[in-house]
Amino acid sequence: MIRQGLRHAFERDPGFEVVGEAGSVADALRKAAELKPDVVIMDLRLPDGSGLEATKALRSSRADIGIVVLTMYAGDDQLFGALEAGASAFVPKNAPADEVVASARHAASSPNAFTASDLASAMKRRLTPSGPHLSPRESQVLRLLADGMSVAGIAKQLYVSESTAKTHISKLYEKLGAGNRAQALMTALRLGLLEAPNTPGL
Repeated sequence: MIRQGLRHAFERDPGFEVVGEAGSVADALRKAAELKPDVVIMDLRLPDGSGLEATKALRSSRADIGIVVLTMYAGDDQLFGALEAGASAFVPKNAPADEVVASARHAASSPNAFTASDLASAMKRRLTPSGPHLSPRESQVLRLLADGMSVAGIAKQLYVSESTAKTHISKLYEKLGAGNRAQALMTALRLGLLEAPNTPGL
């Protein structure tokens, strides 16, 4: 649905011609080699691999190609990952289609100049990190929560009592300013403390 919406947005713009679509890394790389597009809109997470790896492969094969990385998980780690992979622009999936089109226009004219709406703020956060610092044990608890484990399951995994597991979870929630598991996981994703699940995308 997102891919179709983007296609329509680009087809409405006389400055662009949509030459192909792909639903996987392998298909994207194959079609990019065949069709030689000026710009590629690349999802960060695809069924068969990482859009960042595909971005690196495209950039290494063509210095002049524009690459816009599109993602549902627009945290600082993802943004800097796109920058380091050689992307031309980074756009969250919830951004208006016009923003994606504008980023593609930038990518076409300046493929090696990176742009992102939150770049300045992300740079500031990286230089002066203000997010919570999790202990190794709290990071472990966070990953187990993300895996859907119950308190009893976490206690068993960590070889501690359920009471101790609850204490770890409570401290983690406090550091993240969260009142429950869902809030904790969303905050951790936003802060780049947790990797997003691998879900099919563009």
